[in-house]
Amino acid sequence: MPWNDPTLAAVGSYQTVLERMGIPNAKLIVDLVVLVAVTSCLNSALYTASRMLFSLGRRGDAPAVAKRTNKSGTPYWAVLLSTGAAFLAVFANYVAPAAVFEFLLASSGAIALLVYLVIAVSQLRMRQKRTAAGEKIVFKMWLFPGLTYAVMVFIVGTLTIMLFQEAHRVEIIATGVLSVLVVAAGLIVASRRKAQRVGAAALN
Repeated sequence: MPWNDPTLAAVGSYQTVLERMGIPNAKLIVDLVVLVAVTSCLNSALYTASRMLFSLGRRGDAPAVAKRTNKSGTPYWAVLLSTGAAFLAVFANYVAPAAVFEFLLASSGAIALLVYLVIAVSQLRMRQKRTAAGEKIVFKMWLFPGLTYAVMVFIVGTLTIMLFQEAHRVEIIATGVLSVLVVAAGLIVASRRKAQRVGAAALN
């Protein structure tokens, strides 16, 4: 198949090759393969999401109902909640596909940088606390803490540059909104836990 064959852009490479080989129902074959692949991805995503929700429920970072399991040990409520979220995403994509896709693409653009920034800050603070506590660190990072600070400055600088570029400004704003929501949820959970500990201490 020549790379510039116009059929490739119209129906795709797999279907084009199968049709050129004389295989009947090439489109149906490709559609079935894609459907099975997408279904497999959805199944993996539901498994991952439900187990993560179950773990958060056990730690008190998600509704307590998420940690319930049936006789076989399956967190059925977490599975149902994850499936419900998937249906909401499908409905939203049906109502406004362009807006949903743009938001997801934009919000995930700078999240990777933000995650690595949080990792760097966490590593810096954890190392300082362990050193202050007198712990012996066997495996040490080289050029610490200078390299950690350099990474943090580089990431903050990159995010700042993206903020002032019109093409990436939406990514930074969407990531910032999501970050604020996550931090707010964390503060609410921490406040509730503190109130529960104070109440338990008062009863004792």
